[in-house]
Amino acid sequence: MAAASEPVSLAEVQQASKDFRVHGLNPPSPAPSPAQSVKQQFPAPAVTLREVELALDETGEQREGRIRNLFALFDSSKSGFLDHGQIEQRLKTMSIPSHYKFAQDLLQVCDANHDGRVDFLEFRRYIDEKELELYHMFQQIDVTNDGYIHPEELRDALKNAGIHLSDRNLSKFMDHVDRDNNGIITFEEWRDFLLLSPHAGTITEVYQYWEKVCQIDIGEQAIIPEGISRHLYASRYFIAGGVAGAVSRTATAPLDRLKVILQVQTERRARPNLFQGLKQIYTEGGMAGFYVGNGINVLKVAPESAVKFYAFEMLKEVAAKIQGEQKSEIGPLGRLFAGGAAGAIAQTVVYPLDVVKTRLQVLSRKSQMSSLVRDMYAHEGFLSFYRGLVPSLVGIIPYAGIDLAMYETLKDLSRSILPEGTEPGPLTQLACGTISGAIGATSVYPLQLIRTRQAITTLSLLRNFLPLFDVFKRTLEHEGVTAFYKGLVPNLCKVAPAASITYVVYEKMKKLLAIQS
Repeated sequence: MAAASEPVSLAEVQQASKDFRVHGLNPPSPAPSPAQSVKQQFPAPAVTLREVELALDETGEQREGRIRNLFALFDSSKSGFLDHGQIEQRLKTMSIPSHYKFAQDLLQVCDANHDGRVDFLEFRRYIDEKELELYHMFQQIDVTNDGYIHPEELRDALKNAGIHLSDRNLSKFMDHVDRDNNGIITFEEWRDFLLLSPHAGTITEVYQYWEKVCQIDIGEQAIIPEGISRHLYASRYFIAGGVAGAVSRTATAPLDRLKVILQVQTERRARPNLFQGLKQIYTEGGMAGFYVGNGINVLKVAPESAVKFYAFEMLKEVAAKIQGEQKSEIGPLGRLFAGGAAGAIAQTVVYPLDVVKTRLQVLSRKSQMSSLVRDMYAHEGFLSFYRGLVPSLVGIIPYAGIDLAMYETLKDLSRSILPEGTEPGPLTQLACGTISGAIGATSVYPLQLIRTRQAITTLSLLRNFLPLFDVFKRTLEHEGVTAFYKGLVPNLCKVAPAASITYVVYEKMKKLLAIQS
């Protein structure tokens, strides 16, 4: 890799390809074969490569020469192959920062045989597929069918995707793509802007790509850096986090119910008995008894997961600014801060639902949620919905911090073991989530138990357990140290699959919803 190579822009790439044609330097090669999808993200466009050549006013041989010229610009070592380092170095010279991981994504999309490098045939297959995709999109935006994208057409396409740009930002978008500044975008300009972005297959993804490589401003603010797409598409994080949390909690609801039953056993000599706990649940409510409180659990976990993951991403950016680092390089301490604060924010938002859920689980079918909420408010007041919040926050801050920070740290560690440019798969994510969740849960379990007991302090079962320290003192005096770990086994049995399911589903939902990490 030639580290001292001169910077080159996409405009220079295009100029080089024009020179290639002008001087007749088209290398002899077979005509391009029909595009074969390397990574099929969308249905195959109803266009052909011949239409693409006509739109670009080039022959098949000229197009082949242009692609070879572009490949040569990346292949600085003249080895005939592109690896992650070469792709990343060339993208840097095009002012595309490495922390956006476009090099990694581009390598994965191009590398059809998964050998960690890209030869010319693989590169050409990607270009074929990408140009077909881009021309299909270009035709969809060009509603007048005159071969150009006009500002009003671009605005309408973005608006239909739920993106509303001001006149100023629309002008900036046009100016960035419209190289000759004639007020319209040709397909050649559209292609040059998006050719090396493997994910820009929809107008929404095109906007996200532009927002990343060409920082935008809104209103009176001078510059809004990368990350605004997370604000513009915050609903997608809520959907991804909500689905992940709901699936995870529903799958582990029986273990969660068993854990709560064991936690509220207060007899000194009563050792936690899994069989007796299971028998009690089944006797009181049958199979449905294992899912008592799960409805409100799902209602609680959807916003909680969404807020937690969204806040975690935003707070990582804050930590990166404080440390003067890229977000991907803030390290374990930065992640610990972001994870702990995100967990505290999410817990505060949904804590009233957690209190109601806990009481429902203890009461089994003795109360309906609506009547329970009314009774709590009438007899105990509004603050009853926040009883136990302090120990909960004391517990959730280290738990969320350890869980999220360790998950990302373990993912980084796995990347160092995997071939360069390879992202951890579902099994690796599952293992990382299991380890991080188990360690985090065990470290704060005593606080969780105290919080659970304090939350149900008005029940006859625990009527004398009022303040936080009194709960701690009485538990220690009457039941001993081991009481603080009642229900730990089913809790760990729940945490392992729950954490794994949450992270795996969340990662899948991010890809499905085109959320850029």
